Amino acid sequence: MAKRVSIEEFYNSSQNRIPEGLKTGIGHFNVFKLDEFAGPKPKPMPFNRRDYFKISLVSGKSRVHYADKTVPVDKHVLVFSNPQIPYNWEQLDEQLTGFFCVFTETFFHQYGNLLGYPVFQPGGQPVFQLTDDEVNSFAPIFQRMFTEISSDYAYKYDSLRNLVFELIHNAMKLQPANSVSHLHSNASERIASLFHELLERQFPIENPNQRMGLRTPSDFADQLSIHINHLNRALKESGEKSTSALIADRVVQEAKILIRHTNWNISEIGFALGFEETAHFSNFFKKHTGLSPLNFRKQEIV
Repeated sequence: MAKRVSIEEFYNSSQNRIPEGLKTGIGHFNVFKLDEFAGPKPKPMPFNRRDYFKISLVSGKSRVHYADKTVPVDKHVLVFSNPQIPYNWEQLDEQLTGFFCVFTETFFHQYGNLLGYPVFQPGGQPVFQLTDDEVNSFAPIFQRMFTEISSDYAYKYDSLRNLVFELIHNAMKLQPANSVSHLHSNASERIASLFHELLERQFPIENPNQRMGLRTPSDFADQLSIHINHLNRALKESGEKSTSALIADRVVQEAKILIRHTNWNISEIGFALGFEETAHFSNFFKKHTGLSPLNFRKQEIV
């Protein structure tokens, strides 16, 4: 997997220039028409993580690859990308149309926690397939972004933040009500939130020398200064899987990413994910996927 792409590298590769004021410390926002970037037979986008957020509204046949998942798109799709999850696009139609906006986390400093929304969470839903009616409700939001960013309005960036939130909330309204994370209002939910924060803090694994420090339910309970039974109960009361299952799911997801998108050998991947023995990692992976790590890699190559 390629190294993480910075916002500066995005501009250098796409426009051969870096906008003035990009490093002002107040964050960065910009909006683009996809047609200017995705022409006929474009070069494939590398599968990697970016240091910036991106929201894309795309019409046309394509495939979206993110984390360990692939989503085929026949008509329209809205995709929320964040620095924690690697992704890329595979263009199938000769021409894709639409819009996308990019922004840094500092652009929303003191304006809300973007990673608290399900569309930007590793276990959330970042990809929304849209009908013709739905795409016609999202496209005007991007059009308003173009109007705002080119205006002389003194508070235009506040207005642009509101438009980003409008995209987020309108997308989340497309989900069933019971699939949307709610605010953490009691002790169990706060513990569950802290557990997930500790779990995600260990990712992404970006080199073979990096290693998970918290690997077992006891590790997390000790870090949170609570009994393991208290942690298990809190996750259960919050409607979650068991502690062990949540850890295993996230390790499997990262393992798939590393097997599929790096040239590291299986022992290096297993070690980075906290396994002392390659055989233990192979058995764990096969138990959860039905394939050995090597067979999973061969399957992806084919």
